[in-house]
Amino acid sequence: MSSLIIHDETTAPEAAKAALAGVRKSFGFVPNVLGELAANPAVLDAYLSLAGFAGKAGLTAQETQVVQIAVSVENECHFCVAAHTAMATGQALDDAVIAAVRERRPIGDARLEALRVFTQRIVNQRGFVSDADVTAFRSAGWSDAAMLAVILNAAMKTITNYVNHIAETPLNPEFEAYAWTPGRKGTVLA
Repeated sequence: MSSLIIHDETTAPEAAKAALAGVRKSFGFVPNVLGELAANPAVLDAYLSLAGFAGKAGLTAQETQVVQIAVSVENECHFCVAAHTAMATGQALDDAVIAAVRERRPIGDARLEALRVFTQRIVNQRGFVSDADVTAFRSAGWSDAAMLAVILNAAMKTITNYVNHIAETPLNPEFEAYAWTPGRKGTVLA
């Protein structure tokens, strides 16, 4: 059971109501974790702002979902893995790629695999990646701008991953078909 109140536009603090109305307009519903963030309107606004900036950071929709799902898998966040799988499916992204990220398996596309591995290492090593990790990332065709986009997405996802851990956020019905159960933490595939 959630230990945080899941707000909507009628129960949220006044300063969060418009943001939640915007979320509902965008998604057709309010994801439970955003309803929880609404308890502190500044946190909700910060998260939504970061999400907006992450969308402009230069990664494609597929690349963004690889990063956000990989972060959520490494942080063992059942809610965000399911939510981002639903989003990826709704965007008609490659199901095989999304399944591989969810299962910590290599991706057949070498460039996306380098993105998944680099993201995994950013999370597991708390940003203390090796020179070899950076070189491998760059050698797969990624730029320094992409490296910074990974870090931005990791920071953004960590907010909701941690809230979901504390709150034990229940899945919205819209995400239930994509439910995910954490596996063994720290599995390194590459």
